[in-house]
Amino acid sequence: MKKNKRDKRITRHKRVRAKIKGTKERPRLSVFKSNNHFFVQLIDDDNGKTIISASDYQVKGKSKDKKIISFEVGKIIGKYAIEKGINNIVFDRGGHRFHGVILELAKGAKESGLNF
Repeated sequence: MKKNKRDKRITRHKRVRAKIKGTKERPRLSVFKSNNHFFVQLIDDDNGKTIISASDYQVKGKSKDKKIISFEVGKIIGKYAIEKGINNIVFDRGGHRFHGVILELAKGAKESGLNF
């Protein structure tokens, strides 16, 4: 049976999530991407709690370019994490390939001072 694009992403997501886990000291940066929006969360998997969240709704003066918006969301989540004293994270790309908007989101988070 041939897998479609969504099934391939889910397979990648399961494979990635089996290998990574967030802790209170080093939370997991989880990315959810819909057709129109980006949502990111820092999650402590030991306690099952979301520490910080951000989305593209918080970006001021939205551009039409999704890469610019995702870069800004990365900077926002990084700023919130640094304020809470979190410097090191584990990046969970949600099964998406590490290019395009996911790459720009990671660049924004790294620029704000987070270490992957």
